[in-house]
Amino acid sequence: MIATRTALQERVSPQVAVWLAFGSILALAAVLRLVGLRSRGTWDADQGHDLLVLRDFVQHGQIPLLGPPTSIGDFHHGMLYYVLLAPAAAVSGADPTAVTAWIAIGGIVAVAVTFWLGRAIAGPIAGLVAALLMAVSASAVEESTFIWNPNLIALSSSIALAAAWRAWQSGRAWWWVVAGAAAVVTMHLHVLGVALTPVVAGLLVADLVRRQRDRDRAGVAAIVTAIGWWLVLALASYVPLIVHEATNDASELRAAIAFLTGGGEPATTSLPARIPIVALRVLGWPLTGLITAAPIATLLVASLVMLFTVWRGWFVQPRDPAGDDERAGVRWLGLGLLWTVVALSVGASSLATVVLGLPNDHYHAFADPMVFVLVGVGVAGLVRLGRPADDRVPPRNAGAAADGEATGPTDDATSAIDWPVVLRRAGSIAAAGTVVILVAWNLLHQPPLVAADGGWPAAEIAASRVATAVGSGPIVLDSLPAPKSADALRFPLERLVPPGTVDPSRAEAPVASDVALVILCDQLFHETLGADCGGPAEDQRAAALTAGTTARTLTDRFEAAPGRWISIYAPTT
Repeated sequence: MIATRTALQERVSPQVAVWLAFGSILALAAVLRLVGLRSRGTWDADQGHDLLVLRDFVQHGQIPLLGPPTSIGDFHHGMLYYVLLAPAAAVSGADPTAVTAWIAIGGIVAVAVTFWLGRAIAGPIAGLVAALLMAVSASAVEESTFIWNPNLIALSSSIALAAAWRAWQSGRAWWWVVAGAAAVVTMHLHVLGVALTPVVAGLLVADLVRRQRDRDRAGVAAIVTAIGWWLVLALASYVPLIVHEATNDASELRAAIAFLTGGGEPATTSLPARIPIVALRVLGWPLTGLITAAPIATLLVASLVMLFTVWRGWFVQPRDPAGDDERAGVRWLGLGLLWTVVALSVGASSLATVVLGLPNDHYHAFADPMVFVLVGVGVAGLVRLGRPADDRVPPRNAGAAADGEATGPTDDATSAIDWPVVLRRAGSIAAAGTVVILVAWNLLHQPPLVAADGGWPAAEIAASRVATAVGSGPIVLDSLPAPKSADALRFPLERLVPPGTVDPSRAEAPVASDVALVILCDQLFHETLGADCGGPAEDQRAAALTAGTTARTLTDRFEAAPGRWISIYAPTT
């Protein structure tokens, strides 16, 4: 056995072994994200809206000036979200499965970038562990398997962080342009992604100060130029928004100002109470999922991340440049997480609560690569415990004098213990145990192969049933509650009926007598509606919309997905 292992080690160099492991991790990430992709992602109003915009973008040339609507205020995210998804929509005819696959590929690439970042900061073990945890993360897999604007943030933020670290480590200022561009994309994907910009900019400022201290005038000039390009790219990316504001009475700006001057989101908990909750969500989400689903596991994982960060960033005294780089990287990411927690506690008070039954906004998804890398660095530190290169462990008989000077009597029991060997074994066991537990937890908590609402296939079935019941006449769609659009049905329905059959505007009273009225109702909001879906709520709404017109006949009513009802009121002939 030993001879076989030695021969294998001679044939496979450490570098080859690392790349083989990396390839295996990417393959695992691909399997977990791409298998059964058609039915895995949820399908609701947000997904229908995004596909309608993408369809009009790639098929009719209608360039979106705004991104998806936010859940905080009456303004929108950035339109680069649609630009990123446009290639998949263009080649597939705006097919939801193809668009979802594009997002899944982005998740796989994010695993590769996170490996690179971890490896650059603390070596191959840190990179492999970070990549493995991201590859199997149930949260990361879920983010890769349905259509939603926050689901691309892990890719853009990992690129921003990796490019920033590369700029710091290599001294090549053009990497700051890459980091800045990726940070801008993160802002477009979610308005609160702006919190990543100070994390990247903080390292940039440190690089600028370092070059000024070293009297590197050329380096300072290069960084200033990179900052200029960063600003130019940011401004260029918001040209569509500027066009929209110029032609719509600055509606986005006014909505944002109204949101901010109105105190932002209504806070149900005080700031001191929000901070620990947000911290648990930021640190725990990538490794254990939603805090309400696993509160104890979340607490343990968050504690582990903080322990690794403090240990590797502040309690290690490196002796070589590699150690200095690791400590600088850990401090940067650790302080970045601290800033993220504080910023989101102030700017996103809703993170202190969880609404069951709804997708939970990934305000903090840009921090996921930081968490994975810090755990990878911590595990790598455990593996290195007791090894000669590890500066935390004094050499055996460290008190011995030089030049053969006697050290005096020693305790036989103490001298019999080989402490470096003990630490090496303990560290290796702790590292392996940490990785195995985290990987096993996430593999056992993977999202289901079929979404709870049936996903896109269920939406197609519902649309087909509606099209059959209505026939060839015009259709008006309405949705309860009012803020929730009927786009979940509109997109698949417009793929089945002739163009112009479905009225794209929201239903208003009175609905014409010759038009079929289709009402969607979400039972999740029955308390807000004041009546249950599946009959009472829809009948009240239909009566209000058709008052003074010809009576309508309820042609069909069915539950398209758990708690989501569709009622069809055909005109009386």
